[in-house]
Amino acid sequence: MKPVAKKATPAAIAVLRQATALWPKREKASDGLLPSQAHIKQNPNSDHNTGYAVDLTHDPKNGVDCAVMFKELKRDPRVSYLIFQGVIWSFNNGLSAYKGSNPHMKHLHISIKDGYGWDTYDWFPWVGKPKRWNNLKSKFTKVKAMKKEVPSPKEY
Repeated sequence: MKPVAKKATPAAIAVLRQATALWPKREKASDGLLPSQAHIKQNPNSDHNTGYAVDLTHDPKNGVDCAVMFKELKRDPRVSYLIFQGVIWSFNNGLSAYKGSNPHMKHLHISIKDGYGWDTYDWFPWVGKPKRWNNLKSKFTKVKAMKKEVPSPKEY
């Protein structure tokens, strides 16, 4: 059994925060970070237990099409594996039928690779950044420039 984290990793939290910034009216009913006691009992080796997994509600009506995200996130080097609508994908094993008790019909499960828990860089780069991010980025860059430092993209 994996140890149960008290907090989700910043990377997992960033997925939900960035999704909400991009699609503020999105449904959140199936969003998830840390597991319930029932989930821990049912799946003691889940990446949710370590804080390295996140569930994102499928809501294409409001912009969150997890089928598209499933396809796009396969390219992200931070992703360990994805589960959506009865299918699991991992870099090492490719696509296969998911045999777990929850087929993930209402949400996309994203497991984050070890070592990437602090990486909060853009999870949805194919969408573009919302205006609010661009404004914050601009202000941050000006402040850093005043200090004669050039920020790296990972600092955003």
